[in-house]
Amino acid sequence: LVRLSSEDRNYLQSLNPAAGPPSSDAAAQERLPIEKRTWPDKVSVPTKSIEIASILEKPEERKFVYQSEAFEFTSQARLAGTVMMEVARTFEATRALVDALPWGIVCRPPEGRARFLAQLYETREDYTAAGYPELSGGVYSSGDKIFKIPFPSLGLEKRGQTYAKNSDYSNGTLVHEITHQLMDDYLGFLPKWVIEGTAEYTEMLPYNAGTFRAEAHKNGLKEDVEAWEKHEGFRLEIPSLKKMLTMNSREWDVECLTPQKMRDMYHRSQLLVYYFCHLDGDAKGSRFIQFMDAAYSQVAELRAFFADPRVKRMDGGRFSYPSDSPPPDMNPLTAPFKHLHLLQAERPYAQLAQEIMNSFRTIGLKVQVGE
Repeated sequence: LVRLSSEDRNYLQSLNPAAGPPSSDAAAQERLPIEKRTWPDKVSVPTKSIEIASILEKPEERKFVYQSEAFEFTSQARLAGTVMMEVARTFEATRALVDALPWGIVCRPPEGRARFLAQLYETREDYTAAGYPELSGGVYSSGDKIFKIPFPSLGLEKRGQTYAKNSDYSNGTLVHEITHQLMDDYLGFLPKWVIEGTAEYTEMLPYNAGTFRAEAHKNGLKEDVEAWEKHEGFRLEIPSLKKMLTMNSREWDVECLTPQKMRDMYHRSQLLVYYFCHLDGDAKGSRFIQFMDAAYSQVAELRAFFADPRVKRMDGGRFSYPSDSPPPDMNPLTAPFKHLHLLQAERPYAQLAQEIMNSFRTIGLKVQVGE
């Protein structure tokens, strides 16, 4: 139903007005046509989004629960309302950004939850003891769909008996992982380079005190490129475009066996997403937006499948369904690539590689791309 035209949905509703709009996702009815979507200049978090409510305090269990508009934070230590507001600001600002970008992402909490969840660990030792990578600044777990992060990665410093927020702390990694959390429904329908490239894209945008300068995307990219070349020795190249675009998650993991190789893959992903968003075709990102809308149709199809009362969820992520209503394609080897042709637009890889190199030259970057 969510994939029907507004005219057809209105007709169905007219048959039974008491039933309400026939849609499992109200946002689907409000999607702008691609040609009417625009790239934002600045995106600021609304004040109401960071109004904090203290929900639970259990000092003996080191459990303190706070809520902003779209997030629920479980902290191991009590945080003052003003400090919690500063923590929530980055989360809610990132949600406002992803919502404002013309990608058409519907930022909806996981099924059965009113808010996105975040677990805040007081020390890095607490964080690693819970089983999370020692060298990571924070992780989004797609298994339980909870963002986990230690206080130091939030810029929280203990001053006396209380915590304060360091306003100079960089929120880059935080924005990256929050983007993954907001796009969780889409992760099974996107290639890894799109998943990481979109998160790198939001991370590169200049950010300060709840405002993203989205119009400064070109400067953000160039600053990143300068840092890559100066501090990491990264060469601006994509050795094989075909391999990069069609790489499944298993192949991606093989390519990311070392931290350096992983960084290289993230940088290449960022370059590709930037190209498709701002340099390809009409330079308005129309093909990329069309591709993301196609992924949204897969998300909507899956949501509609699980909304069917005949589909029963079981332990371990399993589910049962009637034989006449099979689930949509969720195979990680095929589902993320179903709409890749929308980006390629019948261009041979050699031609597309040349177009990518030529387009980056127009903004002063020499990117080498192999077929």
